[in-house]
Amino acid sequence: MSDTTDAPHKTRRNILLLLPLLAFLGLAALFFVRLGAGDASRIPSALIGQAAPNTNLPPLAGIERDGKPVPGLTNDTFKGAVTLVNVWASWCVPCRDEVPQLDQLSKDKRIQLAGINYKDAPDNARRFLNRFGNPFAAAGVDEKGRASIDWGVYGVPETFLVGRDGKIAYKLVGAVTAENLAKVLGPEIEKALAKN
Repeated sequence: MSDTTDAPHKTRRNILLLLPLLAFLGLAALFFVRLGAGDASRIPSALIGQAAPNTNLPPLAGIERDGKPVPGLTNDTFKGAVTLVNVWASWCVPCRDEVPQLDQLSKDKRIQLAGINYKDAPDNARRFLNRFGNPFAAAGVDEKGRASIDWGVYGVPETFLVGRDGKIAYKLVGAVTAENLAKVLGPEIEKALAKN
């Protein structure tokens, strides 16, 4: 007789043991869906449509492009030009991977590339650009990371598209790849170029 009365208790106990696991799996599924199936580049930016943050970064000394010293980064850099601002560091592996795409973009005379070197040792940053190439027309040093915080940077690499009006038009979290350049960043650049 005790076997039949214990069966409902065992069933309830098993259900109670499974509830935390089911709750965890439900929350994990919700987080996965809300984060866009793990696509970190879809994280929205509150700065879209806003003026680029006040930026005044010194140049990375000893860096040249086309035989001329590369200037630092100020808001004057953005005046009248469509600009891609790439936040990078020498210690960032994805930053190395995106150099071929940045180099390709730097050859497009309709836009300019500017770099923010994030929390990096100057010697390491120079070695990085000398080894992988310098796509930047302007490159500012953000030694303490304060300017990057103002830009809303989560981590490196990140790339911002600034229109001729000095407003941020688009933000890409993660490395510039051939795929996201073709599907997302390239069309966003064309939209920015089409605006007066």
